[in-house]
Amino acid sequence: MADKDLNCKDCGNTFVFTEGEQAFYKEKGFENEPQRCADCRRAKKNQNDRGGRDFRR
Repeated sequence: MADKDLNCKDCGNTFVFTEGEQAFYKEKGFENEPQRCADCRRAKKNQNDRGGRDFRR
């Protein structure tokens, strides 16, 4: 298994899906490769943690 270059579906940047990450995904039974880079995953998680909305006024 070798590192793979993937394209983020949000920002379009290329990111590396390392051999170690691939092994982790396989061990956990994940069938799909990641669709987002680490920065976009973090941003998406933060958005979801806030409920996707900013209620401050």
